[in-house]
Amino acid sequence: MASGKPNKTLKQKPPRKGFGSKSLSRNPKTPIFKNPNRIPLGKNNRAKTNKEKVKSGAEPVRKSRPLLPLNATASQQLHFFLDRFQSANGIQLSSLELEGFKDTCMVELSEGLNQDAGNLSKHLKATFGNSWNEVLCESQVLEGKISVGSPAVLIISSSALRSLELLRGVRSLTKECRPAKLFAKHIKLEDQISLLNSRVNIACGTPSRIKKLMDMDALGLSRLALVFLDMHTDVKGYSLLTLPQVSDEFWDLYRSHFHQQLLQGDLRFCLYGPSGVELKNVNLLMGPVLSYKRSSY
Repeated sequence: MASGKPNKTLKQKPPRKGFGSKSLSRNPKTPIFKNPNRIPLGKNNRAKTNKEKVKSGAEPVRKSRPLLPLNATASQQLHFFLDRFQSANGIQLSSLELEGFKDTCMVELSEGLNQDAGNLSKHLKATFGNSWNEVLCESQVLEGKISVGSPAVLIISSSALRSLELLRGVRSLTKECRPAKLFAKHIKLEDQISLLNSRVNIACGTPSRIKKLMDMDALGLSRLALVFLDMHTDVKGYSLLTLPQVSDEFWDLYRSHFHQQLLQGDLRFCLYGPSGVELKNVNLLMGPVLSYKRSSY
């Protein structure tokens, strides 16, 4: 029997959102759960790739390479030196050319002594052995044996101030025979030429002035047996082989006056001092180092 009251239409509740229901899709801006203990992170700035940095004008990020260790062996010094030589000059030496360089052209120093300016004289004595006094200290010019202006040891550094610091380290060896200061700061070229008219056992200076004196035949090579390359880094992290312009001047000097002597075994090099310069994987030297146009010296 029908009732006099109108039927109320019951509102149906929306279906419950559950697993598998399409209604589970949500607005991505609305988080499902907020953890009150969550520490907010900063914006995730993805590191720019080298290509992106080059486009934006910034310097590309270079992969770090291992450093040349202190008290490096002759083999480690040689491989580092050849790596720098190829990189700086834009060449790639062939396997045959690399075989021309022997470990014996590099000098290994005593592991018990720090390679700083204060110990330089001790390292020199150890390198020359029993003949150190005759080679490094005596002042007499011997006709036909010891020419004027031809040092036995040449120390090459990146600056005049560093050269003076290194020369203080060999003061005990230069009491009878004055060392030659071969840099441009506060010293005239004429005064250096005058000094080189006498016997010189130890000379120290910068690449540019050394090359200039060699080109003028004022600085001789007939007696040169050892070249110390100062690997000390300055406050900005630059060394003789990495400081702009100075490194270019050094390689110019090396190509002009040292390269052939080093190959022939008439000259020995030593990388001296605490170093911040980098050493590539030794095995890379036998493969492609840089894809530059090859040249020879």
